[in-house]
Amino acid sequence: MVNYPKIVVTPPGPKARELIKKDETFVSQSYVRFYPLVIESGKGCIVKDLDGNEYIDFNSGLVCLNVGHCHPKVVDAVKKQSEKFLSYSNTDFYYRPVVDLAEKLCEITPGQFDKKVYFGNSGAEAVEAAVKLSKWHTRKQRFIAFISAFHGRTLGALSFTASKPVQRRYFFPLVPGITHVPYPNCYRCSFKLSYPDCDYWCVDFIDEMVLQKYVPPEEVAGILVEPIQGEGGYVVPPPEYFQRLKKITDKYGLLLIDDEVQAGVGRTGRWFAIEHWKVEPDVVCIAKSIASGLPLGIIVSRARLMDWEGGSHASTFGGNPVSCVAALALIDVIKEEKLLENATKQGNYIMKRLENLKDECEILGDVRGKGLMIGAEIVENKDSKKPAKEKASEIMMRSWKRGIAIITCGVSTLRIAPPLIITREFVDAAMDIVEDVIKEVDKEK
Repeated sequence: MVNYPKIVVTPPGPKARELIKKDETFVSQSYVRFYPLVIESGKGCIVKDLDGNEYIDFNSGLVCLNVGHCHPKVVDAVKKQSEKFLSYSNTDFYYRPVVDLAEKLCEITPGQFDKKVYFGNSGAEAVEAAVKLSKWHTRKQRFIAFISAFHGRTLGALSFTASKPVQRRYFFPLVPGITHVPYPNCYRCSFKLSYPDCDYWCVDFIDEMVLQKYVPPEEVAGILVEPIQGEGGYVVPPPEYFQRLKKITDKYGLLLIDDEVQAGVGRTGRWFAIEHWKVEPDVVCIAKSIASGLPLGIIVSRARLMDWEGGSHASTFGGNPVSCVAALALIDVIKEEKLLENATKQGNYIMKRLENLKDECEILGDVRGKGLMIGAEIVENKDSKKPAKEKASEIMMRSWKRGIAIITCGVSTLRIAPPLIITREFVDAAMDIVEDVIKEVDKEK
């Protein structure tokens, strides 16, 4: 039996409120915080706030901390590298951590072919690099992307993002030539069809109604897709979707660009989520959890694609040596502690608990996920499937006040993504609280 969470003062406490007031004065209001949690420290699966409250982290710091907070092996690697040198521009010179990490990434990313690696600083930068590389190699300007996708907020990445109007409002014009198509969401099919009777019309639509009608395929560089849609609601495609999508990219010679920024690095029980569907992408975008919370954005592509010339794309801080050694340590930890297996084991257990809860709660409409990337969609009722945004927010807030740091995604989906190191005891402690809160809100309907 674990002794967490520990709530000693109703959050936000006085110290947290004091800092939040300063934040409102000095920090950009473009940031949107889920709730007033002010972090003081973190260890393993626990985060502690300024007032001494300790929470079970059920979102892994926005899925950036797959091996938990301050894993000793990651911290040790960072300390040792920090005592050597902090940076010396990977763009202009060489150092070992970059080469070692590139070699390791070429081993664990999908595909038994020659690969090369580009280093940046974030998920958005990884997407930007993938798009620029695709344009350079193919000499084509158009792309296919997906509705409800999130790929970042820099202007190029934002052009592919189609998650919320607030993210794009007043930033027009964006990069031209990007056509958005519906993402396969069997719970909320854009075509009002039902799986499997739909016969994967969501895939055929891209070919028959887009590429054969008004987007010349010979002008398309590639298709950018999340293997599991993250900010869009933790949406998992049906079983044959990616294999059929790959047939379209092969048919027209398009690049398949796999955005693993949120779903990758062990989150779903595989190194990369696309592996669940036995598809080998041409380019993989990696960020968030790869450096255990330090800034690092990466693309790994087929070696033949990286034929761009020196100076065509670079980043002064990309491949920072401290971030790279953190990433190397993280990969070792995932292997040594068998965290892919643990993600699958604990994820299946959480899914089973939620499926059982769904039978008794009218507002729990859909449960979906892979490994420890799980979405529980909150609805007004099962018949209408109307998204219950306020109810989802209420569940999130009440759970937080009781010591579970859980957040939402999509319109009304609870996002369950604890660190891969989480144990059954911590899972039970957290899920007992979350389930109780869902039941409370369900009764209030």
